[in-house]
Amino acid sequence: MKVNKSKHLCHCSSVSPSSQELQEQVADGGGKGHFGNLVEGYGWKVRKMVEEDHEMRSVANIQAEAFYEPVILFNDVFFQFFQAEVLAGLLYRLKNSPPDRYACLVAETMTSEIGDRQQLVGVVDVTVFRDESVLGYLSGADEYLYVSGIAVLRDFRRKKVASILLKACEMLATIWGYKYLVLRAYEDDWGARKLYTNAGYRMVSGDPLWSSSWIGRRRRVLLIKQCNTI
Repeated sequence: MKVNKSKHLCHCSSVSPSSQELQEQVADGGGKGHFGNLVEGYGWKVRKMVEEDHEMRSVANIQAEAFYEPVILFNDVFFQFFQAEVLAGLLYRLKNSPPDRYACLVAETMTSEIGDRQQLVGVVDVTVFRDESVLGYLSGADEYLYVSGIAVLRDFRRKKVASILLKACEMLATIWGYKYLVLRAYEDDWGARKLYTNAGYRMVSGDPLWSSSWIGRRRRVLLIKQCNTI
């Protein structure tokens, strides 16, 4: 169920701009996309990715670094192929998704010593879905926001980057008018599950046991969060 709401920005740092400034920042995008800074906190800020070559390649590199599984031989070559596949997937989603159905959000440093360009440190994909098997857990909803591809550069992990990215997903759900956020995690990934639980997600189901009985296939769990509508 979509809930039409005015645009808001969540500011987690100790000094907050006025309400009018926040609304204007989100409305004009601050020169960085449709939403400006969705959230700020812990030394990071999150906005929508700019569809420029340099930034899209940076996003692909962050996700490739996070999800690539090293191989013994020709590791560098295989990583380059994997990185190219990640970039191709990003370009496909941007080309084939309406702007209010998909967003790639990026976390960056609050300050920079190199002009106006801050370093990208994390990324997450948010997509409107309507999987019937999931909707059964979402009371009154006909669509939801699916969170995927959350990744943080190795040197910036355990520094609240993932937490601020999840907060940005919740803010985007409010802006777009969706009541639920949904994501999946591996059942044995206790670090990720703790992160999601602390962010307010709860587990509602898991992959069938038979589907994870194959060698090398890890069982996933489904987690949901009901957003606070304003």
